[in-house]
Amino acid sequence: MQYKDYYAVLGLARDADLAAIKKAYRTLARQNHPDVAKEAGAEARFKEAAQAYAVLKDPAKRQAYDALGDARANEAFTPPPSWQANYRGDAQDFGDMDLADLLASLQARSSGAGHDKAPHAGQDLEQILGMSLRESLHGMQMPVTWIDGGVHKDMQVQIPAGVRQGQKIRLRGKGGKGRNGGADGDMYLHVSLLPDPVFTPEGHDLVFQLYLTPWEAVLGADIEVPTLQDPVVLTAPPGTQAGNKLRLKGRGLPGPGGTRGDLFALVHIRTPKAVSEAERTHYQDLARISTFRARATANKD
Repeated sequence: MQYKDYYAVLGLARDADLAAIKKAYRTLARQNHPDVAKEAGAEARFKEAAQAYAVLKDPAKRQAYDALGDARANEAFTPPPSWQANYRGDAQDFGDMDLADLLASLQARSSGAGHDKAPHAGQDLEQILGMSLRESLHGMQMPVTWIDGGVHKDMQVQIPAGVRQGQKIRLRGKGGKGRNGGADGDMYLHVSLLPDPVFTPEGHDLVFQLYLTPWEAVLGADIEVPTLQDPVVLTAPPGTQAGNKLRLKGRGLPGPGGTRGDLFALVHIRTPKAVSEAERTHYQDLARISTFRARATANKD
């Protein structure tokens, strides 16, 4: 059997509390989830973090794991006889056994726990669910994969429309198996909205960057802009300033009570880096006849 340093996997000290363990797991799961990370080794890191979390979040399994001592990671080892006497009721060859499987199936014999016939509910499991903004708005069926007792599992989950950042979705009976007739645990999916190339969430509102030409800002313009659904026409009024936020009501993310936040276009004014001779002549004429002085009015807007 190979020893796995579950604390090192999560980047934690051995005296880390449960809150630190949960935080570390969620961070690693979000970074390495197969739906998010595409680099080599990400899925293996995701599974390893899930194994570590399944052991360290459970007080009985963590106690048994800590009792194994501090061996070198990925080196072969055998649990000492004292450990086997306290945590395993059956003598066996550990050579082909996986550490996660061992800890998942242990039955502590101390204090008569090995003879406990009372029903025990299964463990609740947790999973980070990475979703795009559009997927959160419309809902969809998504694959969910996890490790339960060293066993790789997967299923398709119907995600309802309108889920929000940080929302927790409960899947009853999809957690660890109960013992002695106890109910199976639940699976909790924690929604994490993935970065979008266009929109930035601000609560239930969304913001995107809108670039105007100088003449569009001065004269006003009707501009087709993107939303999470179909494009719409947004009116930039005459005299629009850089830094203005133009609002599209009800085009943001779902909020409480079935309402939706708003979509805001943050205005930037972009000038051409090069102009033709004809354009330069017009700009020179404008500079000669205009009475507008930008620096004189800078503190009066």
